[in-house]
Amino acid sequence: MVKSYRTITRSKEGYYKEKGSKFLAFAHPVADIESVKVIVADLRKKYYDARHHCYAYIIGVDRPLVRAYDDGEPNHSAGDPILGQIRSLGLTHVLVAVVRYFGGTKLGVSGLVQAYKTAAKEVLDRVEIVEVMIKTSFNISFKYEQTSELMRILNELEVEIIDQKFEDSCELSGKVDPDRIENLRSKLTVLKINI
Repeated sequence: MVKSYRTITRSKEGYYKEKGSKFLAFAHPVADIESVKVIVADLRKKYYDARHHCYAYIIGVDRPLVRAYDDGEPNHSAGDPILGQIRSLGLTHVLVAVVRYFGGTKLGVSGLVQAYKTAAKEVLDRVEIVEVMIKTSFNISFKYEQTSELMRILNELEVEIIDQKFEDSCELSGKVDPDRIENLRSKLTVLKINI
């Protein structure tokens, strides 16, 4: 079971020029396909006069969603070299897009492959890469009078609290290290709280 993954902390931009063609490169952390669609649409709008808007992404860990898009460039000459750079760093939850302004001189397929690869590498050299631990999510309901004992257990097991609601019936959602979920489950059973 995968315990962590590598991703980037924030968006970055890069630039590469080859025989008059300009390659603007963008790296973005992404959580899902919707994020990808929004970012690509924004790039198309902002750089509407560019000839090509190529990109690649990897989202997820166990069975990741992977896509490479050439946007009119010869097959596998843009998206695949971009994807190769993401893979070479072992990243996921990452979108790299390269916007090309044609400079008048054709680069040929091998030239395009090299240019898109270099542009993607250029932007990925600028990002901060982090290791993210994969945590198990859970939801619980409990009585208000159990709050202090519950919080002591959650602190002890270093639980990340996502949301909490204190009313007649209290609710809490959180994330915990997968190695600690059974320990959490047994401690909560003593309090008669089910995960």
